[in-house]
Amino acid sequence: MENFIFSINVTFPIFLVMVIGYILKQIGMLNDNFVTVANRFNFKVTLPFMLFRDISGVDIRAVFDLEYVLFCAVVSTLCFWLIWGGTKLFLKEKSMRGAFVQASFRSSAAVMGLAFIENIYGSSAMGPLMIIGAVPLYNIFSVIVLTFEGEDGEGESGKQKIKEACLGIAKNPIILGILAGLATALLGIEFPTVINKTVNSVAQMATPLALITIGAGFEGRKALAKIKPTIAASLIKLVIQPLIFLPAAAWLGFTGEKMIAILIMLASPTTPSCYIMAKSMKNDGVLTASVVVTTTLLAAFTLTGWIFILKSLGYLG
Repeated sequence: MENFIFSINVTFPIFLVMVIGYILKQIGMLNDNFVTVANRFNFKVTLPFMLFRDISGVDIRAVFDLEYVLFCAVVSTLCFWLIWGGTKLFLKEKSMRGAFVQASFRSSAAVMGLAFIENIYGSSAMGPLMIIGAVPLYNIFSVIVLTFEGEDGEGESGKQKIKEACLGIAKNPIILGILAGLATALLGIEFPTVINKTVNSVAQMATPLALITIGAGFEGRKALAKIKPTIAASLIKLVIQPLIFLPAAAWLGFTGEKMIAILIMLASPTTPSCYIMAKSMKNDGVLTASVVVTTTLLAAFTLTGWIFILKSLGYLG
């Protein structure tokens, strides 16, 4: 019961902020132009600032664990390619494929994950290490699949798509924020208090603004028309990925903070930045928002179940 209440307290406030965004749109306080501008602002400014802050504040050299980082990277890669391959076989609607793949494999590791880990263990170094192993790949793979499956990709040659994807990766603000944070941490650069407070102020806007934007951009009737792919993506995200890869993590001996961070990587809700990227790259924003809302609502129950199982088996301290 304690784990259930804990998960409710973590996930439901996130869901309720999205509900606030939806209500504000319905009463006319927010409009489509706000959603468009806020998405662009989040993608290019607040999310990169947040990732830079979270990674730059960790003593990477002191806590670095190569086996753990490689595990996060390899599992993220396998999830992506397996899901994309399966989507090619089973999802006939090409317009949905990019959004479906991204929403199925990409977790809320940064937006929600760190808060979840720190609520259990206090200050955690394993969360940022998981982010280093997984989040850059989330963004690289997302750019690839959204480029190749997006509306703008129609009629383009393979070389054009590859070039476009490479440019998208090189210019991706989230990847640049991660790299800047990693360089700062490795070089031991310390900024004046005024800089740190400024970065923190911008970073703190990322999660609430992303959630408000998702709620404001959520189109309920259109989402209902895509309920089957929404349920399928949610099952992959919350149940199938952890069911396959948590036993591998246990076999390798990961426990405590590391196991919780891996659980967040595999089984946390789809990250709000999926919606931002899908909209920015002309993919299916309705399906993406629907999966974000659904996984956030269901995660209180599924994460509680996974935590209960891991704790019962002795993998959590």
